[in-house]
Amino acid sequence: MDTEDEFLIGPPHRELLDQVLDKWSLSVLSELCERPCRFNELRRAIPQVTQKSLTATLRRLERNGVIEREVVSTRPVAIRYRITPLGKTLRPPIDVLLGWASENMRAITRAREAFDTREEAGR
Repeated sequence: MDTEDEFLIGPPHRELLDQVLDKWSLSVLSELCERPCRFNELRRAIPQVTQKSLTATLRRLERNGVIEREVVSTRPVAIRYRITPLGKTLRPPIDVLLGWASENMRAITRAREAFDTREEAGR
């Protein structure tokens, strides 16, 4: 960690982080860390997400190997989603980011308020 190159975020990294750390992905991963879920269970657990957004989020996470889709042979056939071993490795870094946010939220709120005040005064 002594060189600047280690902090370089290239296009592949940015794309992956955008896909894994967006608001719906974090909510889906949070649910799937607890237990496998069917699509409608995820919809009920995350009521703000639209069907279209949830479908797109699940596809992105599956494409990145973070979750897997399992066909359940019931009548009618159902799809269940579960986190993969690779997906489980995301938990510690996400917990660190959430901890940082919680620890610094007051300072962030103050910085936002100061910024907004300066912006309003400049108008």
